[in-house]
Amino acid sequence: MEDYIGLDVSMKETAISIRRGGARVWRGKCNSDPARIAQIVRKRAPDAVRVVFETGPLSVWFYHALKEEGLPVICIDARHAKAALDMAANKTDANDADGLAQLAEVGFYREVRVKGYDSMLARSLVAARTRLVRITVELSNQIRGLMKTFGLVVPSGKGRNFDANVRRLLADQTELSGILLPMLNAWLDMRMRAADLTKLLLAVARKSHACRLLMTIPGVGAITATSYATAIEDPSNFKTSRAVGAWLGLTSRRYQSGEVDYSGRISRRGDRHLRGLLYEAALVILTRSKAQSDLQTWALKLKERVGTKRAAVALARKLAVTMHAMLKTGSVFNPIAQPKGL
Repeated sequence: MEDYIGLDVSMKETAISIRRGGARVWRGKCNSDPARIAQIVRKRAPDAVRVVFETGPLSVWFYHALKEEGLPVICIDARHAKAALDMAANKTDANDADGLAQLAEVGFYREVRVKGYDSMLARSLVAARTRLVRITVELSNQIRGLMKTFGLVVPSGKGRNFDANVRRLLADQTELSGILLPMLNAWLDMRMRAADLTKLLLAVARKSHACRLLMTIPGVGAITATSYATAIEDPSNFKTSRAVGAWLGLTSRRYQSGEVDYSGRISRRGDRHLRGLLYEAALVILTRSKAQSDLQTWALKLKERVGTKRAAVALARKLAVTMHAMLKTGSVFNPIAQPKGL
């Protein structure tokens, strides 16, 4: 008979539930080790049809590791699973595993596409660089703020100018120098590490054909192109280019019940970081780019009616659609013709 398995994964232990013929036949716990889980599943459920677990911090590792073990593993959206799991009287790991096994048996779930290791490696590079840049900004702002307390105003400037100005103002401040110079040295070190990751990111973008295509769009740089390409992975993951806008949370929410039917603000679901990058690229096209295109002309007209922010959001959605169409066709950005489906 067919076996259906639910896994409630945590950092240390994983609860396992096995169902067969509409009833639970076994459940237990083991260490969160894919090899150990695969061993148990092969022993207890030799005819496994679906092995289901929710999205979480270990999703990518678990999915690919269990796939390598030959298990029919499926990762499902935790938000959709929550509605079913909340029906249990008590919230326990064992009950959650039972609920996931039931979802696997009836097929009532939404499968999530798990990204490959290469994509996750590139996304980790972008995330690490972004974090280091934010740390440098936080440190510089902290230094400026502390110095203002003692009447020392650091002139505007970045990089070497900031470093030179701070050291000049602290030249006669012996006690204050002992406090702020370590922070300044940490700022310098973080800035160097961020620069190293930036160089590595640019090298990755240059090697990627998809990133080179996307960077032909004005306002789209290596960070946005890499983030988008690794998020999409294969253009065939989306049936139409228009679906990408909704997937990134750039389409309006809709509420309909009886006689009430209205559209609200954008859903803001999906990849928050990528959505922010597309918004920044849209602002560049709206306010700074000198390269004329049909996208820019359309967005500028929209800006006159609804304002800069709303126009930028709409343009970000169109950018997402356009970029997917470019990856799908393998063509560079055409400033005149727009892809179908916008």
